[in-house]
Amino acid sequence: MAKLFFNYSTMNAGKSTVLLQASHNYREHGMETYLLTARIDDRSGAGRIASRIGIGSDADIFDGGSDLAEMVRARLAQGSISCVFVDEAQFLTPEQVWQLARVVDDLNLPVLCYGLRVDFRGELFPGSAALLAIADEMREVRTICRCGRKATMVIRQDDQGRAILQGEQVQIGGNDTYLSLCRRHWREAVGDRAPVA
Repeated sequence: MAKLFFNYSTMNAGKSTVLLQASHNYREHGMETYLLTARIDDRSGAGRIASRIGIGSDADIFDGGSDLAEMVRARLAQGSISCVFVDEAQFLTPEQVWQLARVVDDLNLPVLCYGLRVDFRGELFPGSAALLAIADEMREVRTICRCGRKATMVIRQDDQGRAILQGEQVQIGGNDTYLSLCRRHWREAVGDRAPVA
């Protein structure tokens, strides 16, 4: 039975690597996959899912106006697929999350979404909130803070490494812009907790 999965984490946890490996596993067994990624994140090139460790794959792109159920149906018209993979799922709209749920329920195709859970302010992205509400299964892709604890938060930092406390929710960036931290060190970075000696 097909399910809607949400694989979430902070920045630099290896979500894209896990997605690409899972897609490779399907293809290795002769099953085609359909990959989607957000238009807004073109750090690796438009329509490209890539990992910091050097692997990548082409993907169709979506933006806020895309009908993902229709995109999947159009892809199915070209030939069978066994699974749909969505990178940068935090950029989905809540309606698009429901479209993916319809792909699962009506087309009996598993959909695996990979994305951030919270932004630099500690707030849920709209797509992530919808996935947390309706996904059949959720899996955390773990990474660690500089202290060795599990990183669950992320700060946006300026060129001096100081936490930026305000701004638009979406700003595309990598290791130079974002740092994954445990909650304690995130609180220290945003001034909510005095550093422990």
